[in-house]
Amino acid sequence: MRAAVVEAPGRASLRVQAIPRPRDGEVLIQVEGCGVCSSSLPVWEGRPWFEYPLPPGAPGHEGWGLEVESGRRVAFFSERSFAEYQAVPAAEVVALPPELDDVPVPGEALGCAMNIFARSGVRSGDTVAVVGAGFLGLLLVQLCVAARARTLVYSRRSGAVELARTLGAATPEEDASCDIVIEAGGVQETLDRAASLCRVGGRLVIAGYHQDGLRSVNMQDWNWRALELVNAHERDRAKVIDGIREAVAAVATGRLDPRPLLTHELPLERLDDAFELARTRPAGFVKALVVTR
Repeated sequence: MRAAVVEAPGRASLRVQAIPRPRDGEVLIQVEGCGVCSSSLPVWEGRPWFEYPLPPGAPGHEGWGLEVESGRRVAFFSERSFAEYQAVPAAEVVALPPELDDVPVPGEALGCAMNIFARSGVRSGDTVAVVGAGFLGLLLVQLCVAARARTLVYSRRSGAVELARTLGAATPEEDASCDIVIEAGGVQETLDRAASLCRVGGRLVIAGYHQDGLRSVNMQDWNWRALELVNAHERDRAKVIDGIREAVAAVATGRLDPRPLLTHELPLERLDDAFELARTRPAGFVKALVVTR
């Protein structure tokens, strides 16, 4: 089989290796594709604390494919999914219903949105702001709109704001005072903007992945305004799988629709280009998928 290997910052190659043999409790999956996650950009760009080359298939973690023995389509959780085959614990595989036969399903990314939304506590009638309108932010927009919350979206990219409006978001307001603000950018700028949009006693939900250094906050202001802080990341693998399962059900029923957000599809041998798209985010870009065939 072929597997992509990130040899050094900004450079990937294909390696041919044996198809993995499932161990007890595992199933073999023929990978159809894997999403390129913006949280993987630091390892692609290079940071002093990463070691190269990465393991074959890393850092792909948004895979879906065909379970070889049963023939059913599945989403699954594995950190090495930029490859043609994966052996995965059966407990970390989620069957896809017939309604999704023609739909790419980057399961971990969709499950992440479901878990963040659950932690956010959004209810009908709330005024919610989503700061950062990438793939994750736009999925959260869909979920907030479906919950009948008044949903505002903030992004430096006007095209992303316009796309959010087609998904049901309201026009952003500079002086909004929101019940819940979901920070989905993972940088200092989005954190500052999100905090500024919270009303007194409002809830600030950290959904962005802040992995490249320290952040500074105006704790005097946050303290005085009695902001409720929620770190919406999950590290319990069982909860990650539960989120994928709930996401699959949400897509099947139409509550969540990733298709308008899956804007670019590239073959496995063009993983370099897929990461560059995620890094540069050209006009019209939301999410890149890498497919094996």
